[in-house]
Amino acid sequence: MLFEELAELTGQRNAIDGRIVEIVAEIDRDELCGVTGARSVAALVAWKLGCSSANAHTIAAIAGRLAEFPRCAQGMREGRLSADQVGVIAARAGAGSDEHYAELAAVATVSQLRTAVKLEPRPEPQPQPQPSITKTCDEEFTCWRIKLPHLDAAKFDAALASHRDALIAEWKLAHGKGDGASDLRPPVPGTVEALLRLVETGWDAGAARRPHGQHTTVVVHVDVEQRAAALHLGPLLSEAERRYLSCDASCEVWFERDGEVIGAGRATRVVSRRLRRALEYRHPTCAVPGCGATRGLHAHHIRHWEDGGSTELANLVLVCPYHHRLHHRGVITITGSADALIVTDHTDRPLRPGSLARPPTQPVGVGGGWGWKGWYHHQHQHTTRPITRSRADPQTHWGIKKSFTSPGWLSHRAAVDPHCPLGRCPG
Repeated sequence: MLFEELAELTGQRNAIDGRIVEIVAEIDRDELCGVTGARSVAALVAWKLGCSSANAHTIAAIAGRLAEFPRCAQGMREGRLSADQVGVIAARAGAGSDEHYAELAAVATVSQLRTAVKLEPRPEPQPQPQPSITKTCDEEFTCWRIKLPHLDAAKFDAALASHRDALIAEWKLAHGKGDGASDLRPPVPGTVEALLRLVETGWDAGAARRPHGQHTTVVVHVDVEQRAAALHLGPLLSEAERRYLSCDASCEVWFERDGEVIGAGRATRVVSRRLRRALEYRHPTCAVPGCGATRGLHAHHIRHWEDGGSTELANLVLVCPYHHRLHHRGVITITGSADALIVTDHTDRPLRPGSLARPPTQPVGVGGGWGWKGWYHHQHQHTTRPITRSRADPQTHWGIKKSFTSPGWLSHRAAVDPHCPLGRCPG
């Protein structure tokens, strides 16, 4: 009896996961992830579904290869295959293996599927090209391509791994364990962040040995009247990039006349050290709801100083670099006052921590051919009754008193009998 019910519920859960995967695939196909402020599809799934990062990556992996494995996806929709089974296949299985793994998954455990995928023959690696470095640029990004021999690549990988481990350790120290389910914390630092840290560390170490070395600094020329900015000996910056850099940065004032430099002032800082300590004391984490970042925070002007905003405590909040960039790109909006901050997405909907999960309003099996006899409709009234032991009913061993919340239409025994299978209690 219990195993029959377990089989029914497992099939329903697998079918629901199949539909969730289809929705996530559609979100990915329509590129709707970026408008939510999430960095990746997996991050969006973890936030909105309230699931762990591992489960979110499994769902995202299946959604990304849904078209390559139609039979496995059909098995999920029919309730025969679980998300864990199909997730192992979608993560590493080769192209054209859908039919093979759809049959194997019907009789194999997740561990057996993982072993089978590992034993799958891989194509022979292509001959390694000569070492080279190339650089290409477009309107938004600069792309570097580096090809190294295995020995040099091993040194490079070791250096990246060292800095990545250091960044992850700092991230864990700043955020703690957390629940990893529905918060809006910045993503865990990855290889890109490790590479930038490697460059900055090497640059600063070299500057200390050279008498005329300059520490890691990006020089930007700003025309205050025209509100235009450009990198030193580089291209113009967009308005979002200009505002992002000038929000909390070291400034070196240059004086120009008719485009000619006539003098330079000393380096100054927009947010003083004393003001920053006050900001950290008032709110030591990122101001975006659900983000617990405490390291590397930027002092953000709620009303930008270009628009007349003052560099004072009432007009400043601390935000992490990730959400700071999102704000200046228009993905999220930070308004209000420092003590009553409002953070919204691009559609002016407020950002709040937590998942989208809510109590269902209809039977799970509607339209899917399942039945769940014990499901109650959403218009039922609740009564308050506590559960206590009772000698009056030797069969159920439970009595009823006011203060236990249960659906009003449930009978005495159906409401309290712990041994009665769901959907099979007498009413």
